[in-house]
Amino acid sequence: MTAAPSGPEFGIQDIPFSYRGSWFDISPVVAEKTYADDLHLVSHQTGLHPVLRLAPTVADTTIVATPTLLTWRNGADRIEAVYDGPDTLRIRGRRLGLRVAAAAGTLTPFSGTYLYLDPVDGSHVFTSYETGRRYRVTVLSGTVARTDGVEALGTADRSLDLPADGQWEIAIEEYATARRRYDGSVPFAQLCRARAAEFTAFVDAIAPWRGPDTPAAELAAYVLWSATVAPAGFVSRPAVLMSKHWMDKVWSWDHCFNAIALAAGEPELAWHQFHLPFDHQDEAGALPDSITHSEVLHNYVKPPIHGWALRHLRRLLPQPPDRAALAQTYDRLARWTRFWLDARRAPGQDLPHYQHGNDSGWDNATTFDGDRVLQTADLAAFLVSQLRCLADLAAELGEPTDQWSREADRICAAMLHDLWDGQRFLARSPHTGHRRASRSLLDLMPIALGADLPAPVAAALARGAETHLTTHGLATEPTDSAHYLADGYWRGPIWAPSTVLVEDGLRRAGQTRIADEISRRFLALCEKSGFAENFDAETGAGLRDRAYTWTASSYLILAAAQEQRRGTGG
Repeated sequence: MTAAPSGPEFGIQDIPFSYRGSWFDISPVVAEKTYADDLHLVSHQTGLHPVLRLAPTVADTTIVATPTLLTWRNGADRIEAVYDGPDTLRIRGRRLGLRVAAAAGTLTPFSGTYLYLDPVDGSHVFTSYETGRRYRVTVLSGTVARTDGVEALGTADRSLDLPADGQWEIAIEEYATARRRYDGSVPFAQLCRARAAEFTAFVDAIAPWRGPDTPAAELAAYVLWSATVAPAGFVSRPAVLMSKHWMDKVWSWDHCFNAIALAAGEPELAWHQFHLPFDHQDEAGALPDSITHSEVLHNYVKPPIHGWALRHLRRLLPQPPDRAALAQTYDRLARWTRFWLDARRAPGQDLPHYQHGNDSGWDNATTFDGDRVLQTADLAAFLVSQLRCLADLAAELGEPTDQWSREADRICAAMLHDLWDGQRFLARSPHTGHRRASRSLLDLMPIALGADLPAPVAAALARGAETHLTTHGLATEPTDSAHYLADGYWRGPIWAPSTVLVEDGLRRAGQTRIADEISRRFLALCEKSGFAENFDAETGAGLRDRAYTWTASSYLILAAAQEQRRGTGG
């Protein structure tokens, strides 16, 4: 009965078991920073919702997860699960029983899960208020040993028990209102082979360069593959969520790193990642803060790194976008840029401003410890890069370029005149003009301009970056700072996006020694600690959400570039 696993093993506590296109996963993570004792079927439609608890009847089972197969083991007895497409899970057992139970214990007129026996096909169906979906359990072989809570209201144990004294197999489907009787004619082993072939094809496409020097590449690819969902709700395109744990959204700068990592091998998926937030641009041209199945938030924005990202994306795409796609991209990027020029510049001032640290993506960085509404050098630099990108696009499309080039020169000059103190960039209040220094890595982010910076400025920023460098990478606040916190979000931990932006800028500025060191240390960090949302700068331990796609993408971006340099001797 045992199916052959395929792909790297991973800890189910850290990375959920899921499938490309699916809106549900199998995981113990049932809420933010909340881990259940048993694995759950967790859906991300209308939010993160544990729907069904999957509990083996023997407590001391070992769980082994690979991209293809999830297994509970107790000696020679086992339960195995494989996806049969994005909305269906096949589970089978041999001498090991399983309880499939509603995660919610109470059904009210507005919440909880109801269980009934469908007289049409004999299946058992759980319906969830939280997700607005049904979860049909069809027995393919064996029998249900016991049912509880069928048609019960209020508080009840709603569950099915699969027997421990033989073999059995079931299918669990997530769907809306009705569908044909489940056809279980495809053998379990054939499903395993199909999933293995799909995942292998994905890895071969996005990481063909992988080898012994990049041992985490396959697992990084799995994090991206498994976090991808099909279009649904406000998610207008195939989308790579930031995680299928609690960070189950697309934020309007995270998506750029996923697009770059996918570009060479999965160009269509990469293009969708870049454009998804632009599908929700508002009348002012602003991108939303985040998008998920049933929610689009506009209370904050995210930094305009999209010109920087588009240049990288286009360099990696195997085929250039056609003229219509390029024209649409130009229009969207222009509107996003005009938002910063028109709505985020105080009268008579050249520099745009953030309204809160959240706008920068560095929510609680020490840069924002004084004033919250600030002109910062990272924002100016990203906008300069985006304006240069727009000028290039305009020239390519036969449009006027002067407006973009003039604005880029104007903002760059103001950034250097108003915010540079000779050693470091400062932040300034647009209300009072007061300037303030911090020790946050955020203040060094203009290095992302690379060779477009004056050489002495780039050299000073490179020296500054070295003061943030720990054994594991770039701390967002130096470890000797009075404000450093080991798990302080942007007040110390190492993050993937800042690492990639700084490494890329340093390399383009000719500061290759420190760029190489930053890349090497971050790759080693991921190989040791996985793909967490961020990492303790001193110990390297993964922090917060432990299956974060922009971290996996950043590993793939840096590893691919490293392998390319080795191949070319660069």
